[in-house]
Amino acid sequence: MDDEMRPPRVTIRRQVEWAQTDAAGHHHWTAVLHWAEQAETALHERLGVAGQIWGREPRVHVSVDFTARLYFRDEVDIALWVERLGTTSATYAFTATKVATGEQAAAGTLVTAYVDLDSGRATGWPDALRAALSRGAAPAPLPGSGAADGSPPPDAPGR
Repeated sequence: MDDEMRPPRVTIRRQVEWAQTDAAGHHHWTAVLHWAEQAETALHERLGVAGQIWGREPRVHVSVDFTARLYFRDEVDIALWVERLGTTSATYAFTATKVATGEQAAAGTLVTAYVDLDSGRATGWPDALRAALSRGAAPAPLPGSGAADGSPPPDAPGR
């Protein structure tokens, strides 16, 4: 598959912190979800769409298979990519891999819905965002959506 046909993808590196371990001494299962969300944010920033998507893409389904343990201070690579783009949804696939051994510790998917901020209901992806998430092209800013650099709009929650 040539680069133009590959879905947008990002890999980030994290380290298992003490607060991310459980009583058994290995990573707590929720750490993987936090890392996947951090990778999703990095992908959106890289594509220049973070400000246009932030607050408009709640999770509607999450699935994770855990295949190995990670321990305190282990380095982990989290790869995340757009697996499928529906009319109103996006499926992001991800893996968490132990850097020292190359062993995959988890793999999963996050399904999100693109929602209208006023109604909170799912709505179709704007063409510019669809293009960015499909092919990795940075879109022009949507009216009222924040800067093309990915900063949240001025009226975003928490601003």
